[in-house]
Parts: sequence; structure tokens; C-alpha cells
Amino acid sequence: MQLRSGKPYPLGATYDGSGVNFSLFSSVARSVDLCIFDESGDETRYALPEMTGRCWHGYFPGLRTGQKYGFRVHGPWSPADGLRCNPSKLLLDPYARHIHGKIDWCEAVFGHILDSLDLRNDLDSAPHVPRSVITDEQFDWEHDRPLRTPWENTLIYEVHVKGFTIRHPDVPSELRGTYPGLAHPAAIEHFKSLGVTAIELMPVQHFVHDMNLLERGLCNYWGYNTIGFFAPHADYFTRPDDSNGQVDEFKQMVKSLHEAGLEVILDVVYAHTAEGNQLGPTFSFKGIDNPAYYRLDDNRFYYRDYTGTGNSLNAYHPNTLQLLMDSLRYWVTEMHVDGFRFDLAPSLARTAHEVDRVSPFLSAIHQDPVISQVKLIAEPWDVGDGGYQLGNFPPLWSEWNGQFRDCVRDYWRGHNHTSRHFSLRLAGSPDLYEHDRRPSASINFVASHDGFTLVDLVSYNDKHNIMNGECNMDGHTDNRSWNCGAEGITADFPINALRAQQQRNLLATVMLSQGVPMLLAGDELGRTQCGNNNAYCQDNDVSWIDWQRLDHAMLAFTRRLIALRQAHPVFRKSRFTSVECAWYRNDGRRMTSTDWDTPWAKAIATHLAGGGADSTDDDFYIAFNPHSEPLPFTIPVELGDDWRVVLHTSRVTAQPVTMENGTIFRVGAHSLLVLSR
Repeated sequence: MQLRSGKPYPLGATYDGSGVNFSLFSSVARSVDLCIFDESGDETRYALPEMTGRCWHGYFPGLRTGQKYGFRVHGPWSPADGLRCNPSKLLLDPYARHIHGKIDWCEAVFGHILDSLDLRNDLDSAPHVPRSVITDEQFDWEHDRPLRTPWENTLIYEVHVKGFTIRHPDVPSELRGTYPGLAHPAAIEHFKSLGVTAIELMPVQHFVHDMNLLERGLCNYWGYNTIGFFAPHADYFTRPDDSNGQVDEFKQMVKSLHEAGLEVILDVVYAHTAEGNQLGPTFSFKGIDNPAYYRLDDNRFYYRDYTGTGNSLNAYHPNTLQLLMDSLRYWVTEMHVDGFRFDLAPSLARTAHEVDRVSPFLSAIHQDPVISQVKLIAEPWDVGDGGYQLGNFPPLWSEWNGQFRDCVRDYWRGHNHTSRHFSLRLAGSPDLYEHDRRPSASINFVASHDGFTLVDLVSYNDKHNIMNGECNMDGHTDNRSWNCGAEGITADFPINALRAQQQRNLLATVMLSQGVPMLLAGDELGRTQCGNNNAYCQDNDVSWIDWQRLDHAMLAFTRRLIALRQAHPVFRKSRFTSVECAWYRNDGRRMTSTDWDTPWAKAIATHLAGGGADSTDDDFYIAFNPHSEPLPFTIPVELGDDWRVVLHTSRVTAQPVTMENGTIFRVGAHSLLVLSR
């Protein structure tokens, strides 16, 4: 079979019904082989016949969907110059829509000889690495359209595709832990009953399980080790050998969630890849064009690492930037997702070295007519110098607000000097965002996949990560947690009652603050990781939701709390100018600068005016008492006395509570109370 010249664009493998056009970017290749595999795994190589604008391309007539393929790149091997071409390594297509097969970790998957990093390893990697697979993008979306839920009405639920349903008794066993499982009516009913509006999926772009984890009997459960920016992760499909069926399963999941009124946000990992540093394997980018795809050190044998994973993708390079933009656009246009959360986002916004809010990556997104219209969330820190960028991302962007998380945790565990910052966090963090953004720039959370669950946050003072096999050296040490009097599981009733109350305090603070709340899946159910605050490698009961052991009281409280937020616009203002709140001492007098600077003054209250420029709502008065004893609160005279209690975190149920008199009431120790009129 003779390949025709084909076209340089689009990149990747494009099926047109009669054959497939292949195009691969490489500025360093001398030639590129297209490798076609038959059903028995035998390989036939075809030289791509033409190169245009650094893209090697060819058209293969008669080729069909489901065909497995890869590339071999002939070019210079000079690691000292950053060049790592090695035609003995079968390379994944960076644009592959489906990736089939697993890695057989052995010496052949490395481009270098293990005992001598600068010598080329000529062992053939093809028998040991996955294949790219040709797919057909045809799918009947019917009337599916973007939901465009306004930011101020958004409530995010962070969920792991496998962990959410793998033990769900109402999901058929063959669907548990899969994309169809997440779209099963039992899962959707839970999402809807909670009142969340967006499902944020932990990484679902195809990722690799690290060799060192597999050797310890573990795996990369979280998935922050991407190798395919276009391909849904294959382990979450029910039909591993059906290429179109697999991609369709992801699309059907999105379609079903949309039908239920739920947006889909992807946690994407573009900052780095699974190929690691100079010690790492060669799966794709490293062997195609190492200097273009990765940031290299001044000594180009080594990699710049702003991510803590060994490498950093070079979004400063135009062709790598094109790859990222094409990938984002693909997930929006072909997969119909509604937004993205960017892991280690400052790494992508670096120019030569520094983070720049007008970097090529951020500028390209801002001007793109497709990507600029979806939800964009930054994890606003990386591990490089100057990488902490909370509050510095440009308009259109929201951010995981780490200051909200830390301040709220500190406040409820009774630390001094927290009240002023606590008031700012509840107001949407205007100190961070008011200059050019809205309250929705703040993604408010106290627990996420990375760290303690909500239960563990009130049950452990220290991390307990021995199961990870790293001598408890991994994971955060600055957890700002409080075990309420005993480390871990206890039968002590008062301690357990206090822990439940602290969970309600933390959840209520998230849901009653301006900004966008985020709830970690399972926190409403009482899920624990037994003190493991870095369960990235635990694909087992440590990470999975146990649907047979639920905290029904916490679930009911969470539903009631979310319903309160969703029913009242006063908690979800769209602009800082319409956030009308005033802060008071517990004796009813206005907070002064002296009061804010008093380290032990933590019993405070806020009045939220419901009437305003963009809404007509009830007024609310919220009293916060993180102290270890009950305290009296007085409603300011100017606010009147016609108030009723709608929520008190010292109470498990929704039973009505009456005030002691018109203006004075007591707030229990370690609790908050919400009044309305």
C-alpha cells in the first residue's frame, strides 16, 4: 500500500469514511514512520511521504476505525542538546482519541540505557506500550446544548469516576467504576437530591500508572499522570476493545448528565506528562520533539520542573500551545464538556521563567471564541519560584481559593487572629478579586481530593499515610485540622458529637459564603480515609465511597444547607457591589478596627441585606461562635426584632428553634446560627 501525501492539518489521525489522514508535528525529525498493527499485533511501517511546516503527513486509503497505530521518529539522539529521538520506541499520537493497552514496565520503554543515561537504548518498545486507535467522531447528541449555568448559581461536586460507584449497590456490577456508572440513574439521583449543579471529574484524560507505584502494589488512582490529552481514560470504559464504543460511552455520560441539568467540568493535567525527567520513559512527546514539548534547563540534558513530577510542558512553544488549544477545543466541541479545572495552572502561564498573566497560554484562551465561553478554574499555584498566584489570574478565570480553605479551618479550630480574614472569605474574598473580577472568581472549599476528607479534618491532628509506602513522608504537614480530643476513630460520644458539629460548621461556612462552593464527593456521606491525606495511590476501600455505611444525618443536613443557599440569592451575589453585609460583635455593636485586631475576639455576626440592586430576598443574620462555651448574642437595635431561626449547627435536625426574646439569643459552643426575616 502506498501512502498519498495527505494534508498537514488537522493533526493526528482523521477518518473521512474512505481512509485516514495522518499528521504529526516534529521540528527535529529526519523522517517519520507510521506503524500499523494487524489483529495479531504484527507491525507494518510506512514512511510518511511529506513534510509541510514541520508536520509530517500522509493519507492511507481504505483504513478504518478501530485500527491500531503508532509512530517512530528518526532523528538526532543527543541528550546533552535535549534531543532524544529513538526509532526503536513506538510513540503514541499526541492527538490520539483512544489509547488501547497497558504499559509493560521494562527496560525497553526507556529511550536510554538505564545504567548510562546518555546512551541510546535500541530495544524495541512496541510489545510493551499502548497503541493509538483510530476513532469516528459520529455521535447522536440529539438536542444537547451547553447548559451555561451562571457562575453565581453554580455548586461544584468534585468526584472520582471509579470511586463514586465502584461500591454502589444500586448500580449494576458491570457498570460500577465506569463512565456509564456515573451516568446511572442511581448516581444522578444522588447529585440531584443534593442540589449540586456541576460535576467536576478528577482526571479522565488517559493517564499512566507509575512504575514505582506498581512495584509497591499500588497505582496512580487520582490520575494526575497524563499521556493522552484527547483520549478518555480507558480503564473507565465497559468495552475495552471497542474504540468507538468507548468514546461514545464518555459522550453518553455527558449527555445524560446534561439531561439532568448537571454541567461537566474536567480536571485537566496539561502542566506535565507521564514521561518524567531524564530518568523517565519514552512514550510520546519525548521521542517526537523533546525541546518543543518540554521546558529544558540551561543544561539541556535536564528538565525544568515547576510541577514536582520531573517535567513541565512547554506551553510557551507555539506548536505545544496549539496542541493544548486543540485539545481544549476538542473536549468542548466534540465531547460537550462545560469547563476545566487546570492543575498547577501557573506552570502553563510561565514565559521564559516567570508567571505572566498575559502569557501565550492565557492570551490564547482569552481570545478563543470556544474556550473563553466555558468555565475556567485555575489551581493557582505550582512548585516553582513565584508559583503562588492566588488572586492574580486574569478576568474569565476562577481559582481554587486556598486562603478560604486555610482561614476557615483555622477559625473553626479556634485559632486567634482569624476573624478579619474570616469576614473577607465569607464576603467572596474582595481583597483578592474585587479589582477586576466577581465573587465567582473564588472557588470556596474546605476539603478536596488533595488532603483530608471532611471527617478526617475533624478526627486527626496528623497525617497517617503509612499505606502509601513512603514512610509517612508524603502529603501535607500543614493540615490545620483538629481531632476534637482524640486521634482517629473513638467511641467517645461527646467527641463524636463535637466532630459532627464541626463538620456542619465547616460545610455551612462554605455554603453561606459569597463565591462558588465546592463539595468533595463523600463528605456529605461521612467518608473517611482513616487519616490518609494523600490517597493518590489507593485504588481500594481507602478512597472508594462505601454506600453501605452512610452518615444519614450529615447527608440530610447537607441537602438542607444547599437548599437554603439555592433558595436565597443573598448568598450568591453576582457582583461585589451588590454584596451588602455588615459585621457586629456578639453584643450587637459594630466591629471596629480595634475589635478586628483583638486576637481572641472570634464571636462575630454578620447581617446580609436581602434587598438590593439585583435581588429581593430575606434578610439574614448569621452568628458565629468558635469558642468552647455558649455565648449570648444581641441583634443590633437598628435591625429590629422580627427574626426567626432557620439553621443552627448545634442541632442535627431541622426542628424549629425559638429565640429567648426578640433581640437576644444564645449560640452554642462551636456552632453557628442563622436567622432570617
